[in-house]
Amino acid sequence: MTSLPETPPPKQLGLVIDLDTCVGCQACVVACKEWNTGGHPAPLTDQEPYGTEPRGAWLNRVHGYEVGEGAASRMVHFPRSCLHCADAACVTVCPTGASYKRAEDGIVLVDEGLCIGCGLCAWACPYGARELDDDQGVMKKCTLCIDRIHNENLAPDEREPACVATCPVGARHFGDLADPGAAVSQLVAARGGLDLMPEMGYRPTNKYLPPRPRRTDAGSTGAPAALEPAEPQGGGFLAWLDRLLSD
Repeated sequence: MTSLPETPPPKQLGLVIDLDTCVGCQACVVACKEWNTGGHPAPLTDQEPYGTEPRGAWLNRVHGYEVGEGAASRMVHFPRSCLHCADAACVTVCPTGASYKRAEDGIVLVDEGLCIGCGLCAWACPYGARELDDDQGVMKKCTLCIDRIHNENLAPDEREPACVATCPVGARHFGDLADPGAAVSQLVAARGGLDLMPEMGYRPTNKYLPPRPRRTDAGSTGAPAALEPAEPQGGGFLAWLDRLLSD
């Protein structure tokens, strides 16, 4: 079996995901697949992608859930990938040492040269973050785009996971969660960031920011409670069209 680092890594690189902001557009999913198909865990193969039962290895998935009832109901979009846990059971259960946690930054990776595809790590992970590549017979998982974040050939502002770089609404954040002064740590503190399934005791590095309460009262968002009737300015074709459509 594989051991975790004897001392906590000086860095704990991970993601902070804002469930209040995520719109479920799947841009992060596509960007992850595109980058990693040619990156560190390449290839990410698909089987029968256009068939009736498509299968494939995806390192990031987004699920949508309807919560609440009636007027209080809402959609919550929930991105799911490896959480790079401090006490990662997927590492300690691995019989070959293929699954390991880096001592320098806390990222959990798979050495595909040692992986035998036994699936023990997938069974040990309660988050469903491990996927078997049927073509290669090895396990795949999120690497935090390790070949991007430490790539000195990229500009500093580009050294972040592909999912973070592509999110159109800024729902995904990347940084060192072991540093209380880091932007991600301050965001977690300000918004009450949560561990996923803390009762399991795996201490995930990634955090989720809970959805904010919905603001439904008139004027609560800063917009006027009602719009004033528009009065056509001047004459001409546009004024005539406005009167025609208003009748």
